Formats: sequence, C-alpha cells, structure tokens
Amino acid sequence: MRGLLVGRFQPFHEGHLRLLRHIRDSFRPEALFVGIGSAQHSHTFRNPFTAGERFEMILRVLREEALPDTWPVPVPDVDRHAVWVAHVASLLPPFEEVYSNDPLTRHLFESAGYRVPELPLFERTEFQGTLIRERMREGRPWETLVPPPVRRYLEEIKGAERVRMLARSVEAFRTRPEVPHHDAP
Repeated sequence: MRGLLVGRFQPFHEGHLRLLRHIRDSFRPEALFVGIGSAQHSHTFRNPFTAGERFEMILRVLREEALPDTWPVPVPDVDRHAVWVAHVASLLPPFEEVYSNDPLTRHLFESAGYRVPELPLFERTEFQGTLIRERMREGRPWETLVPPPVRRYLEEIKGAERVRMLARSVEAFRTRPEVPHHDAP
C-alpha cells in the first residue's frame, strides 16, 4: 500500500514530523509521498517559501530521520475542487491511502474512493505554520517549533527575514493612500 500526506508545509514543522513518524509506525505504507500543496505559490505572507524550498526542507528532514521510501512531490493547485483529486493522482505514481486532517481534503479523497484514516493532531496550538510565521514576523523565538534541519535551512535562506519583509510589504500596501483611477479618454 502506498500513501500520500498532503500539506502546504509553510514551513515544515515539528507537528508534520510527528505526523510522518505516526504514519510510518501506524500505517506502514510501502511508499509515502509528501504532497507539497499550493506549489505554485511563494513570496506571500501565507506562502512565503517556494515549492523548491519546501522540497529541500522536507528532504533534509527525511535524510536526518532516515525515513526510507518517502518522497516529496510538488502539487500545484487547480482551483477546481471537482478535478483536484484527479489532478493530484496524475502527478504521482498510484497510491491508495491519503493522510490529512483538513476536512475538505479528506472529503474530496474519500469521495474519490481513497482510504483516509483518522489522524492525531500533535500539539496543534504550538505546531502550526501560521503561528511560526507570526513569530518570525514579530522577531519572537520560532526555532524550536521546526526540526533542526529545517531551522538550519531557514537560517541559510534567511527565511525569517523574508517573512518580515513580506509582512512589511503587505502592511505598506494596506496603508497606501488610494490612488484615483482615471479611465482613458
């Protein structure tokens, strides 16, 4: 049996790592694909890291954790729920099981006939990308919320600095005075 874990991983954090370990220990898939969702998005406060950067984060964790037969796969959105599962399936080798706690993802894959087992949430109040990005933006400690290989990589690419810059850009745009729009004569 092959499985697919779906997420955005903005950034990949300790909760994701605990979930990977749980999947490996509990479901024992012969192969596990880590679908990097919204792969086309980057350089926004919600999605600050590129698909390649998220791939690298996950790859470094997989190497350090020695998780065999686990592969990250970028998955761009199609913005049509009715065809999304078929789109995801077209990007990967065959898989039978999907791992996600997102209600819509679960529903779409279950409706398409995939097995979607219940999963635990690991310290969800601490391990969530939104919180980590907020801490980065505010200059508060975030480093213990991500696995060490991810922390080192984010330091290499100046990830926290990028998040702060993106937050400043959003704020500057929000507070910019409205410019009158003139139609062409």
